[in-house]
Amino acid sequence: MSIQPNNTYDVFISYNHVNTQWVWETLLPRLENAGLRVCIDSRDFAIGIPSLINMERAVDNSRHILLVLTPAWVDSQWTDFESLLAGTTDPAGYRRKLFPLLLEDCLPPARITILTYADFRISEEHDAQFSRLLNQLSRAAPPPVSAVQESSAFTVGTPITYPRDFFGRERQLRRLFALWQRPPLQNAAIIGPRRGGKTSLLLYLKSITTTPAAQLRPSQRHDWLPQPSRYRWVYVDFQDPRVGTQAGLLRYLLSGLNAPIPEPCNLDQFMDVVGRTLRMPAIILLDEIGVALQRCPELDDAFWEGLRSLTSHQVQGNLAFVLATHEAPSTLVRQTNHSSPFFNIFGYTATLGPFTETEARALLANVPQPFAEADISWILEQSGRWPLLLQILGRERLLALEESETDDAWRAEGLRQIAPFRHLLAV
Repeated sequence: MSIQPNNTYDVFISYNHVNTQWVWETLLPRLENAGLRVCIDSRDFAIGIPSLINMERAVDNSRHILLVLTPAWVDSQWTDFESLLAGTTDPAGYRRKLFPLLLEDCLPPARITILTYADFRISEEHDAQFSRLLNQLSRAAPPPVSAVQESSAFTVGTPITYPRDFFGRERQLRRLFALWQRPPLQNAAIIGPRRGGKTSLLLYLKSITTTPAAQLRPSQRHDWLPQPSRYRWVYVDFQDPRVGTQAGLLRYLLSGLNAPIPEPCNLDQFMDVVGRTLRMPAIILLDEIGVALQRCPELDDAFWEGLRSLTSHQVQGNLAFVLATHEAPSTLVRQTNHSSPFFNIFGYTATLGPFTETEARALLANVPQPFAEADISWILEQSGRWPLLLQILGRERLLALEESETDDAWRAEGLRQIAPFRHLLAV
């Protein structure tokens, strides 16, 4: 996820990474459980953009900035720059842009000390301080924007990014999240045909457990993991050329894991850093793994063997990989002349096929104008209940209703639109 425009966040957290555990395990859950939309660097900063630009965008696009004040924060030139940006947008504090949180005794810059702070130095008083903080943040925060207002009823051509718009795959979700309830985290492979919904599932895994309930459908499950804010998620799309080299991929992973980036950033250094610093559960989602094996010569067998050793022996069970592919990993490896044992560690395979009828009907019911039963039955039959085909045919029916069309021309158009994807019906 990257930072969105137009003040879509209620809070941006400025902190030093020395205090990562408290921020992720204590502060972030309290804020998001209160329904606040939070921007935090290792989850929401865009990859490939200079840090200073990410910081400036975070300040500009958040209504408030929480400063987690500690000696490490005061000594950091980066967090100092963040506070300077925030201060220049509201130098006298009239708009209450800055909310200082004093976590440890320290001497912040003068422009911060003039502001009243929430005192978190005494753990026994945290509940009272959180109540005070959340009460004041909630007063100024507008109600969250509904995902229904922000997205179409049907998504075609791009992965589903709003969790509210994701339907189905309940069985796979139960099995996958069961692998990550406690250490050692287990590895998984998601196998399905092209355009079978693999990318949408990966993105859903990454976001559903930390999406506030107010931004989900009623009764949509999101309590899949204990203390979900502790988990680190890194999504890798191997179609992005920036992760096609060892250094590019390793830097990307370290950034997503909120870990320091060494120089040089090679496999040995990467394994040392992750083995030394990873103390929270982390799941790395590898999309388009076939592209990595076919087009990225630097990602050779030795590279994959290093990752296997890391997850198997050096991080106390806190790291798991999930890869998405249209074929079994062992088959893909043989076809691309690789032989790394990394591709033998995936003990669970989620195979994506058509939706169940219940799942398909739930998707088709997610519309502003209900479909007639005859139309639903026709869509189910013609789509074979494949998500993409359901989305296309549902879109054509909804457009016809919105245009007050009374004939069945939408059916002929729907069949024409699904023609390039009829390979799904043969699976």
